[in-house]
Amino acid sequence: MNIYIVRHCKAEGQSPEANLTQDGQNQAEKLAEFLLGKNIDGIISSPFARAYQSIYPFAMKSEIKLITDNRLSERILSDENHQNWREMLRNTFIDFELRYDGGESSNGATNRILAVIRDLKNSGLNNVVLVTHGNLMSLLLKHYDNRYGFEAWEALTNPDVYQLNFSGVLSSTVSRIWVE
Repeated sequence: MNIYIVRHCKAEGQSPEANLTQDGQNQAEKLAEFLLGKNIDGIISSPFARAYQSIYPFAMKSEIKLITDNRLSERILSDENHQNWREMLRNTFIDFELRYDGGESSNGATNRILAVIRDLKNSGLNNVVLVTHGNLMSLLLKHYDNRYGFEAWEALTNPDVYQLNFSGVLSSTVSRIWVE
């Protein structure tokens, strides 16, 4: 099974309703072309507008039903704005139990996205596109390959695509496949 983990295209902001920018819309078209020919048989997206809009052109071209799943929503670091939010985020990649007021710990967010992966592995699908957000994506990558972490999150692009390949029960590989 292959899961193509997609970080959304460039957006106007961070709110759940934030739409793609014009650049983001162009990126979504390029993303669609990139994914065509990969024998995709399922698409699951965060319900956030920027995620859904990033994969919509591919869903239309491939005629695959686009399903949204709240478990793919961006992780909330805190319910307050902090000027040092980057340092706070870095700390959550060191201490997976660390949870700020109104936020979600790295363990909580990781378990949330792993529940989606478990469902996909039992779905009978072979090649699935999973559209999410940078923070949650980085936590998933770290779960399967400890080389990923805060620095990998910083290096993500909009969009970005990683392939998570499961060959056998216990074997998995992670590789970045997006080429701009």
